[in-house]
Amino acid sequence: QLQASGGGLVQAGGSLILSCAASGRDFSTYSMGWFRQAPGKDREFVAALRGNDGRGYYKDFVKGRFTISRGGNKNTLYLEMNNLKPEDTAVYYCAANRRLILSEVTNIGAYSYWGQGTLVTVSS
Repeated sequence: QLQASGGGLVQAGGSLILSCAASGRDFSTYSMGWFRQAPGKDREFVAALRGNDGRGYYKDFVKGRFTISRGGNKNTLYLEMNNLKPEDTAVYYCAANRRLILSEVTNIGAYSYWGQGTLVTVSS
């Protein structure tokens, strides 16, 4: 299972770090990512780390502001979010899949394991 945490209320320009703790199996070699869903909108890709090469992938709207990383044992995923904007307000979900080819990294349907989501609210 995946357990996301770290959400909260922050002012625009502020920072938050989201965490996703993986348990029940060894996720250390899995590809893992973050998605978000704003009220009334579809869930969208935010960032991911591919398991086979550790390379990070980001949606354009978070490049330079968000950083995805894994903990030392690689079973914890982080999303450091800086310079937050009101439009970043959403429920953030972590996800994982054993293998992802490059074209699947941003594809919601390619991820088999999902956390329950953590709410991030950015006030203006």
